[in-house]
Amino acid sequence: MEQIKAAIRTIPDFPTPGIQFKDITPLLADGKLFGQTIEAFKERHTGKGIDVVVGIEARGFIFASALAYALGVGTCLVRKPGKLPHTVHRQTYELEYGTDAVEIHADAFRPGQKILVLDDVLATGGTVAATVALIQNHFEVEIAEIDFLMELTFLNGRNKLPNLPIHALIQY
Repeated sequence: MEQIKAAIRTIPDFPTPGIQFKDITPLLADGKLFGQTIEAFKERHTGKGIDVVVGIEARGFIFASALAYALGVGTCLVRKPGKLPHTVHRQTYELEYGTDAVEIHADAFRPGQKILVLDDVLATGGTVAATVALIQNHFEVEIAEIDFLMELTFLNGRNKLPNLPIHALIQY
């Protein structure tokens, strides 16, 4: 994991002063390290009966799609409002200054499926908590685990996801 962590660069003051943005583009540009990242997730979930990997907009799509392919299962996209073309379910959530929402296709899952939610970063936990609520409120599925490439532990995002297994490959 140290090589993967070393490939993620920190951009100070982006997008606003005081933020230390974790830029994953160098990791994605290195085919070997990106492959190792997907393999680490694959090893964790092979044989666990995962049916669908859910990716959260936008960088979660990258990891969820690659992992779903590696596992030989389907993938599902959770998007910001107005981006999905079919009938959707919506979940709103609170931001520091206002609200936002996530949407999922109403036919995304079949009852009883085992779901893995995967995103690039766990920060404050708002978007992933809304995604979990969206899935739990509208579908009869099991969320097996919520995984992240990285977790910013000082933001305490796990606190918004009680009683669910959470795994991050890298922690800051």
